[in-house]
Amino acid sequence: MPKVTGLGHVGIYANDLMKQRDFYTRIMGLQVTDEDIDGLGIVFMSARPEEEHHEFVLMKGRDAPEDVKLVQQLSFTVASIEELKEFERVFKEEGVKVERIVSHGNAFGMYGYDPEGNRFEVYYKTGVDVPQPHSQAIDLAKSDEELMDIARAAAVTGN
Repeated sequence: MPKVTGLGHVGIYANDLMKQRDFYTRIMGLQVTDEDIDGLGIVFMSARPEEEHHEFVLMKGRDAPEDVKLVQQLSFTVASIEELKEFERVFKEEGVKVERIVSHGNAFGMYGYDPEGNRFEVYYKTGVDVPQPHSQAIDLAKSDEELMDIARAAAVTGN
């Protein structure tokens, strides 16, 4: 039986293409790899443009009311706990609504909302094997070692 080798990219519709483009480039750090703003109204973005032309696509034309849930979440990885802490700082500065910051044991995740209400997650993979679902509120003001202790404790207890 054939199988896919991974997720290539995700695309979402936007009401305000330029506002969404600004959020995902300036705040989230994605790079625009190609775009046709005035024609098709599409923006291609990547966190790794040298490896993947686009991982995320915005396209004008969202036609659902703003309170309709269309996307469960968009998740973006970071390379370190320090990067996750830096996103927390940037989100506070930019007024980005952060819903929660948790340990899943296998990852530390920060959940928030983009300008059009799509939920996103920025997460760091801990390398700790913890059965899912697991969610425990954490404070990123703790040291990296204290945070890793929380993840390791979840692996021991399974909770």
